[in-house]
Amino acid sequence: MNSTDATAGLTVWAEIDLDALQHNVRTLRARAAQSQLMAVVKADGYGHGLLPVARAAVAAGADWLGVAQLAEAIGLRDAGVATRLLSWLCVPASDFAGAVRRDIDLSASAPWTLDAVAAAARAEGRTARVHLKVDTGLGRGGAFGAGWPTLVEHARRLEAEGAISVVGLWTHFAMADAPEHPTVLAQQDTFFEAVAMAERAGVRPEVRHLANSAATLVHPSAHADLVRPGIAVYGLSPVPQVADDFGLKPVMTLRARLALVKQWPAGRGISYGHVYAPESDTVVGLVPAGYADGIPRNATNVAPLQVGDLSTRIAGRVCMDQFVVDLGPGSSAAAGDVVTLFGKPEDGPTAQDWAAATDTISYEIVTRIGARVPRVWLGGPEAGAGS
Repeated sequence: MNSTDATAGLTVWAEIDLDALQHNVRTLRARAAQSQLMAVVKADGYGHGLLPVARAAVAAGADWLGVAQLAEAIGLRDAGVATRLLSWLCVPASDFAGAVRRDIDLSASAPWTLDAVAAAARAEGRTARVHLKVDTGLGRGGAFGAGWPTLVEHARRLEAEGAISVVGLWTHFAMADAPEHPTVLAQQDTFFEAVAMAERAGVRPEVRHLANSAATLVHPSAHADLVRPGIAVYGLSPVPQVADDFGLKPVMTLRARLALVKQWPAGRGISYGHVYAPESDTVVGLVPAGYADGIPRNATNVAPLQVGDLSTRIAGRVCMDQFVVDLGPGSSAAAGDVVTLFGKPEDGPTAQDWAAATDTISYEIVTRIGARVPRVWLGGPEAGAGS
């Protein structure tokens, strides 16, 4: 099924190029050839679709998968994905028993998590696999300062009982997207000191990991046993200020079709608030996509678009379900014509272009695309229209 067949009648859709995703996984593996690779597929595969992305990444050589929310890990297991899998965000009363039963690795930053996981493991008659997280300076998850030896000692007691096995030690960078920032090496040093302390206490991890996408691409000294690229798997650079695409290929292309085309007079306001009015008589088109689909409202008047050979931008306020585009005087555009919002550079604007226009990061642009936007899988066994 080609993309034209799959998109007939759709107002807006996201094309997901799984061949590009697999190319990116192979490219990232080559950048960290001595390490295992975890493809991070959290947040519904960064908005690209959890299960198709996970399957494609594993087929391309990903050794591990990583998600934030436990529900996504359970969903992957229940769909038959057997690859080693880590989930790292939980709260009291999370389904720890379900995770242990499904052989999902869990992260712990505090003793209460270890106790909850151990209780679930006892109930299931199994040993839970745990990764201890140390906060080396991000100031978010992880045990900090004196909390680290406390966490390690607590884990060792539960290991001695057989309730858990500490299989990983990990941390996360604060500024790996700023390659020269001194915090990068400082966090790296702090991490390996924390690892040494844990190993002196008797921890024997299978993997030590700290490299996100940026560190995977530009900090080889941080590769350790396992790298955890996220946004780079989807073909977007985590360091856009570096003039290098690292050989990555964008995976998502967001498109829509014009629902209406009409003549519009000079000086007459367009959309809510009349924050845009053309300087001369023109032709405008209505695009049936809006902030309910994940189009940022602050893309008003600034976000770039491609309509045929015309490079243009959103004209007027982004509404819940639609926005307007100025097609220029004499335009021959018609209802049904395709509008490319972002995607591959050769097709028009990129997610990074949208990020720059709306003062955010490309991560937010792709992950915010909503569930009512159909995903159309290109390449691989998932090819065709999805949801």
